[in-house]
Amino acid sequence: MYPLIRPLLFGLDAETAHGLTLRALDFSHRLGLSPLLGGAPPCRPRTVMGLDFPNPVGLAAGLDKNGDHINALAALGFGFIEIGTVTPRPQPGNPKPRLFRLPQAQAIINRMGFNNQGVDRLVENVKGAKYRGILGINIGKNFDTPIENAVDDYLIGLRKVYPHAGYVAVNISSPNTKNLRQLQQASELEQLLAALKGEQEILARTHGRYVPLALKIAPDLETAEIIQIADLLLQYRIDGVIATNTTLSRQGVENLPHGGETGGLSGAPLRTRSTSVVKQLSLALDGKIPIIGVGGILEGLDAAEKERAGASLVQVYSGLIYRGPALIGEACRALG
Repeated sequence: MYPLIRPLLFGLDAETAHGLTLRALDFSHRLGLSPLLGGAPPCRPRTVMGLDFPNPVGLAAGLDKNGDHINALAALGFGFIEIGTVTPRPQPGNPKPRLFRLPQAQAIINRMGFNNQGVDRLVENVKGAKYRGILGINIGKNFDTPIENAVDDYLIGLRKVYPHAGYVAVNISSPNTKNLRQLQQASELEQLLAALKGEQEILARTHGRYVPLALKIAPDLETAEIIQIADLLLQYRIDGVIATNTTLSRQGVENLPHGGETGGLSGAPLRTRSTSVVKQLSLALDGKIPIIGVGGILEGLDAAEKERAGASLVQVYSGLIYRGPALIGEACRALG
């Protein structure tokens, strides 16, 4: 069905089409039509970060920033859903237009800027959802919070989402919030991880439940930086790492319409770069911390490539825009 609908959606502005598609998914779900759109075939469950995933194919953060569409998205057959990125306070994000398709490259450039309705709204949506599968909640900092105070925003987010999350993803790698990627540098990252790990231990005692933490990193890192991050993840016993976010590189899209837009590039051009980071992390972590591979998964073989590089789970987003829900089942079959 999706190949028939896609030309209509691609005839619209990308952000308009995004909102329309999500509303259509909600409507179809209410009518009980979700099985016609997706539903992953049976595949091998995975236990990762102490959580039992019914299948290893998840939805990456960014598609459902406020948790408005959890039930409809889950019905497509994902093994887990990640919502957000959410910030402590609502914020509008960057001016429009801020989302661009590059169909010739099966790519997307976005400079959304963590547009969301704030963590309190997201928590209310999660509490109202019927979905009882594994829900990741991705947290970030507000754009106007000084980078030296960023830890405070992450702690606010962690405290508020902790009781409602299957795991919490910590986004320090979006290229669309000024200076955010600075938090990947050793001294800043060590301060952040120490604070989050200490708070996680307090919250686990308070709620009688341990919720894993996963750090989401950028693809635009040198090998030495990746090794340094891996060492800190091990030192602070972080539960997982998500590799990767979007890239600032424009390799392969330089001469395409919208190829020069600022923002993060995702989709097929990101595949090799993301897989390389997964492989380097896997070597540095030596199986001690699981990796969620994301970036450039447009077919089942791409998901299998991430697994061979060392990923325990995978996530899709841009591939879903280009391929539709059929990608979920195809990736699931490729992973066994």
